[in-house]
Amino acid sequence: MSRTTVNTLLVLTTVYTFFPLVWMVLAAISSADGVLRGDVFSPGGFDLHHNLSSLWHTDTSGADTRLTHGPGAGIYGRWYLNSILYAGVGALGSAVVSVAAGYAFDKYRFRGKEHLFGLVLVGVLVPGTATVIPLYLLAAKAGVVNTVWAVLIPSLVNPFGVYLARIFSAGYIPDEVVEAARMDGAGEVRLFRSIGFPMIRSGFTTIFLFQFSAIWNSFFLAMVMLTDDKLFPVSLGLFFWNNYVVQTPALLPVVLMGSLLAILPMLIVFVSLQRFWRSGLTAGSVK
Repeated sequence: MSRTTVNTLLVLTTVYTFFPLVWMVLAAISSADGVLRGDVFSPGGFDLHHNLSSLWHTDTSGADTRLTHGPGAGIYGRWYLNSILYAGVGALGSAVVSVAAGYAFDKYRFRGKEHLFGLVLVGVLVPGTATVIPLYLLAAKAGVVNTVWAVLIPSLVNPFGVYLARIFSAGYIPDEVVEAARMDGAGEVRLFRSIGFPMIRSGFTTIFLFQFSAIWNSFFLAMVMLTDDKLFPVSLGLFFWNNYVVQTPALLPVVLMGSLLAILPMLIVFVSLQRFWRSGLTAGSVK
């Protein structure tokens, strides 16, 4: 294939990939009439200020969705903070648990280790949606349904993170370094905190990013566990708002603007943590 043909295919692929995002940005700043007509490329139909104002002042009360502009009105900010809480705390806790478990599976010997790790691999194969109903029954028994804990606690368990952490531990933490630290008198907790964890920091970051993205985009678990709209994550809140678009067409640009702003935390997290995605952290540690 000629260079022109290859470049043409690459340009077409790029346009195909980014066109939905460009359309979403333009639709988010367009008026409701322009979005409903499909005319989002006309600069005369842009109404960014009104869409932002409507987003931060749209409130919900049961089955009623209304635009209010009084002080303190609006629930989108609450949903946004809820998502940051669920995704941030859940991803951080899940990454810590996964790295510790993966390190233990790799560096320690105990009875039934491979059988137990086989169960972890089975957990990787089971879709997360298949476990939501059992999790709901357990949460109902524990009395945490419709609370923050009903979403946070299941987010701490990540079988794929444990598997990934074991791979990183085997590749980045040489057994010779561990044995040398033990001979120097380092305890197991200090060994993991001071030697093991810094060596697999890139693995920790990878697991954190995967789990953060999964929790931020997930809404099925929250939809089953939560009934109080003040506890909704932003994904679930926008899902319910979208159901009212047929009744309230003016809500469509608000939903699009909310969806656009919901992308920002993931972009910020990925860009700010990408410097930790580096290999060779243990280069030169073993002669």
